[in-house]
Amino acid sequence: MDQSRFLTRGVWLAVIAFIAGSWVQLAAAKEVPTEKQLLETLHSGAPADKAIACKQLAIYGSKAAVPELAKLLPNKELSSWARIALEAIPDPSADAALIDATKSLKGELLVGTINSIGVRRSAGAIDALANCIGDSDSQVACASAVALGKIGGEAAVHVLHQAYDSASPELRSAIAEGGIRIAERLLADGEKERAAALYDIIRSADVPKQRILEATRGAIIARGDDGISLLVDQLQSEDPKRFALGLKVSRELKSGEVAKALAAELATAKPERAALIVVALGDRGDSGLPETVLQAADKGNKAVRMAAVQVIGRKGNEANLAKLLELATGDDAELSQAAKAAVVMLTGEKVNAEIAERLPAAQGKALATLIEIIGLRRIEATTELVKALKNSDKTVQAAALAALGASVGPKDLTILISQLKSSKGSDAEAAERALQTACIRMSDREATATELASAMDGTPTATKASILRILGAMGGPKALQTIASAAKGDDAELQDVGTRVLGEWMTTGAGPVLLEVTKSPIADKYRVRALRGYLRIARQQKMPDAERIEMVRQGLALAKRSEERELALDALKRCPSAESIQLASALLDDSGVRDRAVETAIFIGEKIKDKDPAAAKTAAEKALKVAPPGKLADRARALTNSQ
Repeated sequence: MDQSRFLTRGVWLAVIAFIAGSWVQLAAAKEVPTEKQLLETLHSGAPADKAIACKQLAIYGSKAAVPELAKLLPNKELSSWARIALEAIPDPSADAALIDATKSLKGELLVGTINSIGVRRSAGAIDALANCIGDSDSQVACASAVALGKIGGEAAVHVLHQAYDSASPELRSAIAEGGIRIAERLLADGEKERAAALYDIIRSADVPKQRILEATRGAIIARGDDGISLLVDQLQSEDPKRFALGLKVSRELKSGEVAKALAAELATAKPERAALIVVALGDRGDSGLPETVLQAADKGNKAVRMAAVQVIGRKGNEANLAKLLELATGDDAELSQAAKAAVVMLTGEKVNAEIAERLPAAQGKALATLIEIIGLRRIEATTELVKALKNSDKTVQAAALAALGASVGPKDLTILISQLKSSKGSDAEAAERALQTACIRMSDREATATELASAMDGTPTATKASILRILGAMGGPKALQTIASAAKGDDAELQDVGTRVLGEWMTTGAGPVLLEVTKSPIADKYRVRALRGYLRIARQQKMPDAERIEMVRQGLALAKRSEERELALDALKRCPSAESIQLASALLDDSGVRDRAVETAIFIGEKIKDKDPAAAKTAAEKALKVAPPGKLADRARALTNSQ
């Protein structure tokens, strides 16, 4: 017996495990029913129980289960469940049961049974399917044709051939699909000539275009190098779908002759097609780059050049560096960017070394481009980059600063710190960006934060503000401590920056710091900002309910404005409980947030009404007294009456 017919059993196991989740949970607590018990369920159980039993029999069923499962095939509710089991049971009796059912079933039930025969690849079903392919029901006929294709073999081919002449267009499509499936199996079994012959018959038949394209693909692959002429026909076709098919197959065939054929087509193709051919050449697994791709990058249509540059980046090495650098310094901005990106992608041990070697002799735009690439590839060239900071060309200076930010290690961080201290205006902004880029890259964030904090001593306020912003981007305990000190200090500019950074902090660790800043004797606007940041953390960050409620409690004690109290109410929705509804209810008399407090109390009450009905009812009654007419009052009334 061909055991390969039952490879779908493993697939069904995965499907069943997903569908029958409730049964899986039950099985964890109880013993799995025996096959005998499952069959008893099929005989006398309720429909839902029978469906579950069928799913279980797909795993545990044997030949003994086939007769009972076969009885369910005419049942509209249970037929599909029975077929799940019959498809999976590895015994010929399951084939026989499905084949026998085709004699009496009609319509959708027959279609489903035929599909199951196809899944099992039941070789003994050829005669039954030959009868069904002539059925007046087109769905039955089409299902039979596809099932014959899944079964395969000369007998199946003969039936499909016999049915073709008198078939409707819909059935002809199904016959072609069946034939393609048979050809695919022949090809997989190494019978390339027979597969190619069958593909040729289908692609010359009066069938839908999609089937012709599928057969054409198969014919090319079955012939290998001998199919390249047919592949070229597709690439030269005016039909976009045939051209797309040619590109697809050119990626599938690994022969070097295919690359030659693509290269030949590239020379004469229209620009829009030439670009796609270049990409196809790049997608193939051939070693090296065809000369035509290198030529395409050099001149001609821009879209083709862009495609060629991208392919060179993916497949090239140090041998292609000079050409890419030449393009990167050209006047076309888009092509220049593509060339830079391609250089970044280049592989090869010598690429970085050669880029660094070119740096001392480069000038002007070429120097700026090399420096930018050094930053993008993170090449260690600190000495030359520091020299470039003093270059008279502002473009070179800016590129060097950015490259240092992308490439320096911890020991050279002082270079960027010094640059920040000595810069002003837009130069200071660029220095800050570079230093932030470098600091975020450092593996030891705490050590880096400590170094930055030390660098603040004796520096101008503007530099300190920059360092605070960098520390905010880095995060961590030391950064938080340093920013908090600045926020609570007596410098208004640092209070501004510090509270702004703290207000955007993304971890709960900033909560106590923000609360402390809120209580400190600084300007009112900064304390408000800190409180809002504190309540934002209570509202957005993950934490235990008790911790969130305590944060809200402390925040409300300090809140002087309606906006902050609204933030607190939003946070309370995250932790519905008797404590949170009590806090919300305490604001029902606050005219500034009354409606929001009513909505929050009702929302929490609806969440806890089953767990704590007394607290929910008490809050609802209070809310109803002050709720505006409308939906809120209706919800409060419903919550009161539900207890």
